[in-house]
Amino acid sequence: MDPASITQVIRNRRSVKPGQMSDRPIDREVLDEILLNANWAPTHGMTQPWRFKIYQGQSRHELANFLAATYKTITPPESFKQAKYDKLCVNPTLAGAVIAVGMKRQESGKISELDEIMAVACAVQNMHLTATAHGLGGFWSTNGAAISDEMRDFIGLAPDDRALGLFYLGHLSGDWPSSAREDIATKVTWA
Repeated sequence: MDPASITQVIRNRRSVKPGQMSDRPIDREVLDEILLNANWAPTHGMTQPWRFKIYQGQSRHELANFLAATYKTITPPESFKQAKYDKLCVNPTLAGAVIAVGMKRQESGKISELDEIMAVACAVQNMHLTATAHGLGGFWSTNGAAISDEMRDFIGLAPDDRALGLFYLGHLSGDWPSSAREDIATKVTWA
């Protein structure tokens, strides 16, 4: 294992929004690898709470319609923004694939819900890093419609489960974005 390669992938990972993506389909082999690597995320008690539903082709349009309708339903009239609604109508169609992210709650409840959510977040990070290694952009969207009970039901999860957003995947329509971080020394104390 080459630490420099892992470091390079981690530091090259970017949030690439759907508007920066091409709708070119993602190869099935690449999607399979992304999902398999998600499955290797750390999980307390081996509960493996992550659940995924993949949207490609025409199903992306169905997802877009659902998101826009849900936003309209759950948003109070005084907070409704037409521009956001319009974006939800098209965003899923701009990406090559969209992965709905869910958390399956264990019946025993032995592992806390927070532990389960953190495990799913690790699975999403594994997906994002794998996408980066393949030269694909990724974006984890957690807008109100994407994490709603309506979304939970739409992707086939049970009432105790949670929808945790949508992970957009796509080939970039332009150059790979650059980024910077504050110095790590400003975020660390040593005991």
